[in-house]
Amino acid sequence: MRNPTEVIFRPRISEKGTRLATAHNQYLFEVAPNATKLEIRQAITSLFGKKVIRVNTLRRKGKFRRSRRGEPGRTNHTKRAIVTLAEGQKIELA
Repeated sequence: MRNPTEVIFRPRISEKGTRLATAHNQYLFEVAPNATKLEIRQAITSLFGKKVIRVNTLRRKGKFRRSRRGEPGRTNHTKRAIVTLAEGQKIELA
């Protein structure tokens, strides 16, 4: 098993993330591109000590952007995980 900090990079705090947390007890994390759902579940359990019910993952392609000099470029691809916790459990991210 990998170190949990190698699997979970950072929480994604956004409008969608806060809406998921308040309404559905789900939290959004940026994870390693090759992380499996089982590794993500074990990392959240060991880092925060919470019971995970479900893990959904999604891959986001990087967006095409232009640099300051007008040269085309692209942001990095990312993998995100939406983690559903058991009823009554919470993660304080801020």
